[in-house]
Amino acid sequence: MDRQEHRVERRLAAIFAADVAGYSRLMSHNEVETLRTLTAHREVMDRLIAEHRGRIANTAGDSVLAEFPSAVDAVQCAIAVQEALASANQDDAERERLQFRIGIHVGDVMIRGGDLLGDGVNIAARLEGIADPGGICISEATYGYVRKVVPLMFSDLGPQKVKNIEEPIGAYALSEPSPHPVQIDPTKFLPLPSKPSIAVLPFTNMSGDPEQEYLADGMVEEITAALSRIRSLFVIARNSGLSYKGTKKDVRQIAQELGVRYVLVGSIRKSGSRVRVTAELVDGSDGGHIWADRYDSQVEDIFDLQDRLTEAIIGAILPNIRATEIERARRKRPDSLDAYDCVMKAMPTVWSNDPETAKQALELLERAMALDPDYALAKSMASWCHAQQAMYLRSSDPQRDRERALALAEEAARLDSNDPLVLTTLSAAYTLVGRLDRASTLIEKALQLDPNSAWAWQRSGWIHVYRDQPELALDHFKHGLRISPFDPINFNSYIGMGMAHFAAVRYNDAIEWLKKGLQERPSAVWAYRLLTPAYAHAGRMEDARQSATLLLHSYPEFTISRHFQNIISHNEHMNRIIEGLRKAGVPE
Repeated sequence: MDRQEHRVERRLAAIFAADVAGYSRLMSHNEVETLRTLTAHREVMDRLIAEHRGRIANTAGDSVLAEFPSAVDAVQCAIAVQEALASANQDDAERERLQFRIGIHVGDVMIRGGDLLGDGVNIAARLEGIADPGGICISEATYGYVRKVVPLMFSDLGPQKVKNIEEPIGAYALSEPSPHPVQIDPTKFLPLPSKPSIAVLPFTNMSGDPEQEYLADGMVEEITAALSRIRSLFVIARNSGLSYKGTKKDVRQIAQELGVRYVLVGSIRKSGSRVRVTAELVDGSDGGHIWADRYDSQVEDIFDLQDRLTEAIIGAILPNIRATEIERARRKRPDSLDAYDCVMKAMPTVWSNDPETAKQALELLERAMALDPDYALAKSMASWCHAQQAMYLRSSDPQRDRERALALAEEAARLDSNDPLVLTTLSAAYTLVGRLDRASTLIEKALQLDPNSAWAWQRSGWIHVYRDQPELALDHFKHGLRISPFDPINFNSYIGMGMAHFAAVRYNDAIEWLKKGLQERPSAVWAYRLLTPAYAHAGRMEDARQSATLLLHSYPEFTISRHFQNIISHNEHMNRIIEGLRKAGVPE
């Protein structure tokens, strides 16, 4: 026997594991057709693996194991595979579709005789088992390599306990673009608002440098913010627009999914100190081009470029709009472009609800504040980072974080008292310290300035919950969801709606909305402190005890006496929350 067959080599690799979902069922139903389809699908997969510099190591029946030299190659290959196979499956009935699940992990592997062995392989295989049919699940290690390079949305599934692996594995599911072709159902279109409506889609970074991605996102952020403050427009919030990053959907379909008449698409290219932006306004009803233009500028004039682009969009949609409204739409600019860069880089992670990325965001924002102490937006976003630490039970010193959140929010408002995002953040900070009257006044002003702020509507919903006005709260949460139907922070609206139903003593409705929030964001484990008493008061004590167990697993030091003061609520609500936690066995 060749001695080489026994030689074991170790190396770091990106491991791609795939198998067919429900393969045994498909074989029992129609063995010949299943094998024929599997062969055709494997031809597609094998070709795409080779095109993305992968090497197939092991195959057995319906499973494939491959290695790639980089995580980016592996993830891009997985996306290409799922999109190609989804297209091939589109004429098949749902039950008859042959769909692969794919898991990807970056880790140390052993190679013997061409086969891949070791924990790295086992983890990839376990992640594949977590993935949805037609879906992709990657490890936290893989996510660290691709999150800034692959312009796609990932849903944080939280730590996953998997078979034969001692430590839980952090997992992320690819959520955009969907590997399943969307079947448009006209009955599910969102209705068009009564006034002109628009969504600003992610601008394409044409620079060839992934580090410049923030510049494209910053352009979308600024244009969306300016348009949102035009009262004559209905504007989809930035986060829902950015959920389409990397998608290949037709703009007409996107307009129908978001319920808007107009869609703005564009690209940005930076070369040295020069920036070129191209933009195109499309009629979502028929795909017709309304207006297109190209803008060239120096980097230091980027804000002027954003203003010119915003004015052109408004002029194309509303020819008679008053110049004063355009002027009102402009946000105060920072003195330092480097400070602006830091804020734009921090912006996506501020809303991530992930403790580690939130720390990274705070570091960037602190750098921005050091570069420009008068930059209101930087102070405001830093305030929200501290507020989340206290709200979501992440802080070792909640009182310190509440005080820091309020101090930064007040400083930001002194610098710019007419920025709706600044006012919304200050309202959240006052809510956190129980000053609900002040919080309510500020959120009303924020919504007058920007009626298109989904986050302001969400914060307003929470204030109404705390003031024992559940029906108003539900209305405001729903309005925020309409403005931004695909916003990554919508889980918080679902949880808020659950709390509103709890306030209205509709416990079963509360349970359904709280569960929906947790399904949308499994890492929002702080919601178990609300779900547990909802189960208890609904008489579902076994579910209440299980929910309490999950709460205490996530927060081993959680006690009622230590944490009840963090529940900002109407006294009667607080008493019912505490009573429900006690019933479920949460320690005093």
